[in-house]
Amino acid sequence: MLNLSVLLEDSARHYPERTAVVLGPQRLTYAQVDAAASQVANMLAARGVQPGDKVALTCPNLPYFPIVYYGILKAGAVVVPLNVLLKGREIAYHLRDSGAKAYFCFQGTPELPMGAEGFAGFTEATDCEQFFLITADPAAASPIEGAETMGAALAGQSPAFETVLRDETDAAVILYTSGTTGQAKGAELSHSNLVLNALTCNRLFGTRPGTDTHLLVLPLFHSFGSTVNMNAGFATASTLVLLPRFEATAAVQLLQSENVTFFAGVPTMYWGLLNALDQTEGVDVERIARNMRVAVSGGSSLPVEIIKAVKERFGVTILEGYGLSETSPVATFSDPDSDPRPGSIGIPIWGVEVKLIDGDWNTIENPDEIGEIAIRGHNIFRGYIGRPEATAEVMRNGWFRTGDLARRDKDGFYYIVDRAKDMIIRGGFNVYPREIEEVLITHDAVSLAAVIGVPHESHGEEVKAFVILKPGADVTEEELVAWGREQMASYKYPRIIKIVESLPMTATGKLLKRELS
Repeated sequence: MLNLSVLLEDSARHYPERTAVVLGPQRLTYAQVDAAASQVANMLAARGVQPGDKVALTCPNLPYFPIVYYGILKAGAVVVPLNVLLKGREIAYHLRDSGAKAYFCFQGTPELPMGAEGFAGFTEATDCEQFFLITADPAAASPIEGAETMGAALAGQSPAFETVLRDETDAAVILYTSGTTGQAKGAELSHSNLVLNALTCNRLFGTRPGTDTHLLVLPLFHSFGSTVNMNAGFATASTLVLLPRFEATAAVQLLQSENVTFFAGVPTMYWGLLNALDQTEGVDVERIARNMRVAVSGGSSLPVEIIKAVKERFGVTILEGYGLSETSPVATFSDPDSDPRPGSIGIPIWGVEVKLIDGDWNTIENPDEIGEIAIRGHNIFRGYIGRPEATAEVMRNGWFRTGDLARRDKDGFYYIVDRAKDMIIRGGFNVYPREIEEVLITHDAVSLAAVIGVPHESHGEEVKAFVILKPGADVTEEELVAWGREQMASYKYPRIIKIVESLPMTATGKLLKRELS
C-alpha cells in the first residue's frame, strides 16, 4: 500500500519548520502545507469524494497547487492537473474524458481568466458534481455567481487527516498529453510510478535532505515540474521558490536573492536567462554561480551552444534528461559523475531500460543507427484512460514506444535526433530539424531557430527556418540562406528563412511548431 502524498508527509514529520514554498514575501513551512492539504482531504471526504475518484485542478505556480494536489491524494482520489491556458470548451472535454467528480480552479486575472473559463467548462461537464474557485484571498466572496470558493469550503476543516493508502499500481495522477495530433489523451500514472521517479531523481542529483532550494519556473501541471521540482523536492524537504509565469529578468533576480541551488527548465528558459543576465541591473553572476549546484534541462532538445554559454556564465554544466508524461516523466539523464557529453540525453536512469526499434518493433543494435526510442521499467504508465486501443498501439511486452528518433553511441549514450512526426522528407532524403537548428544557432547573428517542413511541388517538402536575431544583429534572410548553403549539404540547408521577433511556445516553454507555416 502506498500514497504519493507520503513525500510531503514524511518531510513535514521530520522538517516541520523548514520552508516548503516561497512566493514573494509569502513563506509556508512543511507543517503548514501538510496541514492545509489535510484540510482539503477532509473537505473532499465530507463532500463524498471516494478513493479512486478523479479530481481536476487548474492552478499556476502558487502555494495552492501543492496544497490541493497533495490534499486530493491524501483523500485517496486521483489528481487531474490541467493546463492553465485551456478554454472552457477544452476544460469541459478534459473533465468529461477523465470522469472528474470535482474541480478546483484558480480565479486568475483579467488577462488570464482561469476561473471564468473553468466554471464555463464545469457547467458543460454535467457529470462533474462540484466546483471550487481558488481565490487569492481565501476569505473573499466568490466573484462568479454560483461558484463556491475553496476558502468557504475549507472553513472549519481539521488540519489532521489519516491518509487513504492505495495499491502501489493504482492511479495517482492523470496527465494529459499535449494533443499535437488529435485530441489530448490522459496518461494514468500510478503511485509507485511517481514515487520511484521522484526518489530516482534525488538519487541521480545527489540531493541531501533539507539542503536544496529550487527555483520553480516549470508549470506544475506538467510532468517535468511536478516530478523533478515538486515531488522530488518535497521528498527531500527542499524549498520551492515559485514563479507563476516565467519571466527571465524576474528569474535571474530570484536566483540571486533566494540563493537558488537547483534550476530545472526547458531550453528556451536557459536562452532567456542568458539574455537577461546582461540586461538586468545589480546582478551578481558570481554569487549565482557559487550557489548553483544542479542545472537540469528537458522537454526538448538543448542546443550545444546554450550548454557552452551556461557553463561559461553560471559555472554549471546542464544535465540533459529525457522523458514523457507516459514515463513519469524521467527515463534517461546525463550522468553527473562522468564527463558530460553535450547534446546527449544521457543513459537510462536506475531501474529503467531503453532501446531503439524500427517501425516493426525490431531492436536496432548498431551504434549510431537511428531508431525510435522504446522504454521499459518502473516509470511506464498504466495506459491512456478510456483508450485501450491507443494504449495497445504504443505498448508491447512492457515496452513503450515514444515516437522520438534517436541514436546511441558505442558507450550507450543516447542522442535525440527528432520527433518522428517532425522529420522532413525532402526529395527522398530525411532531414532532421534539430540538426538544422543546431547549425543555425552557431551563426553570430542568430539567437534562436525553429525549423519545419513546408509542402513543395517537386521535392515533397522544403526546409523552412524561423529565426530570432541577437540584439543589434544586422543580417538579411537572403544572407542567412547563403550562409546555410555553405554550412550544410544541399538537401539540408533551409531555402526559406524568415526572421521573426518571437516564436510560438506552449505553456511549458516548448516551441509550438504546429503553429508555424
